[in-house]
Amino acid sequence: MDVANTLFISVEIIVILIYLVNILLLVLMLWMEREDPRDFMMWMVVILFIPLLGFVFYLIFGQTYYARKVFSIKGLSDETLLKFAENEMSMLSDLEKEHPELKDQITFAKYIHNCGGKSFTSGNKVDLIIDGNEYFDKLFEDIRNAKEYIFAEYFIIKNDDMGNKFIDLLIEKVKEGVEVKVLTDALGSKDGPKKGFNNFRKAGGKIVLFHHPLNLLLNPKKNNRNHRKIVAIDGKVAYVGGYNVGDGYIGKGRFGDWRDTAVRIVGNGYMGCGLRFIADWNYASKDKIEDIAKYFDLAPTDGDVYMQIVSGGPDVSLDNPIKLQYEGLIQYAKERLYIHTPYLILDDTLTDMLRTASMRGVDVKIIIPEKPDHMLVEWNNRYSANQLMKHGTEVYMYQNGFMHSKAIVIDGKIASIGSANFDDRSLRLNFETNIQLYSDRICKELEDAFLKDLERSRPYSCEEYNNKTFYQKIKVILSRLLSSLA
Repeated sequence: MDVANTLFISVEIIVILIYLVNILLLVLMLWMEREDPRDFMMWMVVILFIPLLGFVFYLIFGQTYYARKVFSIKGLSDETLLKFAENEMSMLSDLEKEHPELKDQITFAKYIHNCGGKSFTSGNKVDLIIDGNEYFDKLFEDIRNAKEYIFAEYFIIKNDDMGNKFIDLLIEKVKEGVEVKVLTDALGSKDGPKKGFNNFRKAGGKIVLFHHPLNLLLNPKKNNRNHRKIVAIDGKVAYVGGYNVGDGYIGKGRFGDWRDTAVRIVGNGYMGCGLRFIADWNYASKDKIEDIAKYFDLAPTDGDVYMQIVSGGPDVSLDNPIKLQYEGLIQYAKERLYIHTPYLILDDTLTDMLRTASMRGVDVKIIIPEKPDHMLVEWNNRYSANQLMKHGTEVYMYQNGFMHSKAIVIDGKIASIGSANFDDRSLRLNFETNIQLYSDRICKELEDAFLKDLERSRPYSCEEYNNKTFYQKIKVILSRLLSSLA
């Protein structure tokens, strides 16, 4: 009996010690996430239900805090990046005097400048691309014509026909003596063309994997993925948008038709794209690009588009410029606001701003995919949609394949196209890049494309959301609980 009592007391002491340690770990986790404690509640539940082991899971999968010093070794400081645009505000003021009809666009450009979006340029030739085949046809043709260098930065390069064609073409250019550098996210391209990458390196090409997860298991940077999609060629042409490299982006994947948006840029707007690649390359690579100026001997163009580049992420500034960009676009809209996004996982600020826009009479329409590409996305999307629809926002489910476009257009005057979704990961954790465009022509093309997409979409409603089955209600609860992992 004494042995049983002793054993019982010992187990009781162990359980008490485990929970005391658990409480200490929770306090430590709250301290670590003090800058943004939104993930704390979710991981608190995990730690309480799986004592000790839950904290290990948090360190591996959930840890998101970062001090600014984590990214202090970024290859180019913001000051270096911005020295090319020191006179930007005075240039905008002069432009406003010369073109008073552009007052609304210039006022917003000044706002974006103050948010951290830089490199305002004029005279750009910009092509809107909304078809994957057109995107790769134009991109591959520009790569074939490259004479000096090719910089390519993608979240995903797939090991399929398109991914291997892309790498094979780059190998050809390396053999021709062209300098080729490829930066791809280690997690995004984990299933990339390994053989192709090796052949590319053997030919003399340079490829760097961004934030390899095996090296970052207990490091907060593992959750900061490089989601940017940028190509810069010869100081002449640049691409920015939502397309990665793979068969799926031309409609040959499990989703069928793939709806995305990108821009091809010729002109001074190239500079911001090239500089962003160099900053990311110098951060991720030991082989630094030292002589930056040689990549920016830009020839003037007579295009009709004003633009800025807006990059977001923990490397850019204290407040995420893309989050501020999206908030500004919503607030600035007077008549209509059209949004494409695959992920509509909104925080309270964006939810309130979109609802307020609808309530003040702005025609707010949002297209999201019917088919999700992530198990946690579908019901997070529908939950956010329901919050907005209660106050007049119209939400549509895209039926013709997958909606991956990240595009916004307001009042036919101002547009944003890039890599950033309307979710916590894009607006807090990831490295993202958008192009801010001031062009009636591009905005008209983007609005027309949006209205065509409405014809391929079905309206969603609060009634449909409220008629969820019990199983679907459980999905909503779990999706909301784990929303930060989506």
